[in-house]
Amino acid sequence: MRVATFATSDRLLAATMRVRVQEANATLQQASGQVSDDYGGLGSKSAAVVSLQSSVTRSKAYAEAASTASARTEAMYDAVGSILTTLSSFKATLATLTTSSEDSNTIELSAQSALEEVVSLMNTQLSGRYLFAGSAVDSPPVDIDAITTPTSTSSADTSYYQGNDDVISVKISSDQTVSYGVTADDSSFETALRALKLVASGSSDSTSITTAISLVADAIDGLSAVQTKLSLHASTLETAQSEQETFQSDTEDLISSLSEVDIATVAAKMSDYEAQLQAAYSAIGKIADLSLASYLS
Repeated sequence: MRVATFATSDRLLAATMRVRVQEANATLQQASGQVSDDYGGLGSKSAAVVSLQSSVTRSKAYAEAASTASARTEAMYDAVGSILTTLSSFKATLATLTTSSEDSNTIELSAQSALEEVVSLMNTQLSGRYLFAGSAVDSPPVDIDAITTPTSTSSADTSYYQGNDDVISVKISSDQTVSYGVTADDSSFETALRALKLVASGSSDSTSITTAISLVADAIDGLSAVQTKLSLHASTLETAQSEQETFQSDTEDLISSLSEVDIATVAAKMSDYEAQLQAAYSAIGKIADLSLASYLS
C-alpha cells in the first residue's frame, strides 16, 4: 500500500471490518433465530427477558404442583366411588335379608368381605403415598384389627385411624393455596365401618340388620357429599393448572418476541451487508492500483 493512499485505505478497511462483523452476527442470528446467544446482546431488553423467564419457571412449578394434587384428588374420588359401590351392594343384600331366612354365617362373611374391601380402599396409595392419612403419608391410615365391635350403634369410634388431622394443601399461584382431600377418620367413613363391623361380628338379628341398613344409608349420603367435595377440589386444581399453562404459553410468546429475530429482516440485512462489502472491496482494489503515472496518463 502506498503512503499517499494509506489513510484512505485504512478508513475503508476499518469500515469494511465493521460490516464484516455485522454480517457475521446476522449469519448467527439467521442460523439460531435468536437476537443473541447471551443476555448481553439483548441490550435494554435483557432485564425483561430474564424476569419473564423466571416467571415461567415459577409458573411451571405451580402447574406441576397442581397436577400432582389433582392426580391424588382423582385417585381419592375413584376410591370413594368404589366404596360407595360396595356399600350400595351390601345395603341391597341387607335389605333382602330382612325378608328372607338367609344363613347368618353368609351374612357375616358378606359383611367381613365388604369391610375388608372398604378398608383396602381407604388405604389407597398413589406413588407410595397413602391418600387418606392426612400428612402421615408413609403409613396405612386404617388398621382393620383396630376396628372394634360397636357396643353402641350410635357412638362413633375412630380408634382404627392411624393418620393425623393435617389438611393437605398446595400452592397453585403466588397468592393462592388450595386445601384438598379427606382423611379416613371422616364421620362418613367411620359410619360405614361401624355398620359393616356390626354385621361382621355376628349381629344378624332383625334389629341389628335394620340398624346396619340405616347406618349404611347414612354413610352413603355422607360419602356422596365427600365425593362432591373432592370433585370440586379436582376442578379447582385442574383450572389452576390450565391457567398456569396458558400463562406460560403467553409469556414464552412474549419472550420470543423480545429475543428472536425476524428471519426475513435478517436476510435483507445480509444482502445489504454483502453489497456494502463488495463495494468496499472494489474500492480498496482501485485505491491499491492508484499511482501518479496512472493518474497522469
